[in-house]
Amino acid sequence: MTPYFNLLEPDALVRAFLWHAPAGFEMLNAPGGTPAFSTRFDLLTTADAALRRRIALLPFYRQWSRVLKPKTCFVGTTVSEYALFPREITADALVLEINDTFAREYPVVIIKDIPEDSPLLDANANARAREIAVASEAAEFVILAGQALAYVPIDFDSVETFVSRLPASRRKDIRRKLRTSASGSIEVAIVPCGDDRFAHQAVLDEYYALYLNVFRQSELHFDLLSADFFRAVLQNESNDGVVFEYRQGERLLGYNLCFVTGEMLVDKYVGFRYPEARESNLYFLSWFHNLRFAKERRLKYYVAGWTDPEIKAYLGARFTFTRHAVYLRNRLLRAMLRRLARHFERDRSWRESRDGPSRSS
Repeated sequence: MTPYFNLLEPDALVRAFLWHAPAGFEMLNAPGGTPAFSTRFDLLTTADAALRRRIALLPFYRQWSRVLKPKTCFVGTTVSEYALFPREITADALVLEINDTFAREYPVVIIKDIPEDSPLLDANANARAREIAVASEAAEFVILAGQALAYVPIDFDSVETFVSRLPASRRKDIRRKLRTSASGSIEVAIVPCGDDRFAHQAVLDEYYALYLNVFRQSELHFDLLSADFFRAVLQNESNDGVVFEYRQGERLLGYNLCFVTGEMLVDKYVGFRYPEARESNLYFLSWFHNLRFAKERRLKYYVAGWTDPEIKAYLGARFTFTRHAVYLRNRLLRAMLRRLARHFERDRSWRESRDGPSRSS
């Protein structure tokens, strides 16, 4: 049994993160064995454009803006969908120990990605997450709405049935893109982690280069995973990892690294060769290939990750949200954050613009 209530991924993925930290990350010894790390963090990373503009116009912004990038302690990881809460410690004790351990050393402490009534977790895990949020608020953490985690219930008899449920305008566009991909003679290979090909440095180098392509064109740049991390994951035959390779002839256009855990296909990393991947609509093709794979394996969910909720909603995803508990050692800044909280809740703003403020996904 995993030592955590709410781990969706294999333990081996978390261990690889701890052993091969992203650039600029320092792993920390956190209470109860829950993973934690520190790094320089731009406090405006999730701020909306309006707040960023207002702050940038303040007097002498260039001279003092470095204070907005403090050394920050994060309780959680960047490879698990949720912060990982150990079974052997109560919520109150965990939050108290996090505060005692880190708040004196770091001006900012963030318990990141606390689940909020997640359909992907059982009742006990969701109850523990609620207890963590309540205990954090009692300890003067500010609770912010977190990110939108995309998932698809595998409750259809075929991918064609799934597409038929979408609005007519989307069905037409998606089928057109899939036809375009098919006409390009793209071949899909399923390669398990631990396969012999991952013993070759040239293969590992190509995979990492394609990962960097995607990282560099992303809007947010937070965790730059290392080549050593990918090597450890790809060479581990026991982590239930599976890679979907997309090739045109001998040329690798892209890949998708996923994990089969319990009754879920958890989508973690992609690598694309540009501009070929865009021209081949590879993102669309991989989405529906993953749904087909999950259906064939009789899984219950395809978990599609945090980024780009707009396009994932277009492709038929549902969403479950998280919360972040943020502790600012400076009381004035803590009070300001409470007043400005909505400016840091980008995915909640997106949800409300789509669903309205009174609805949840």
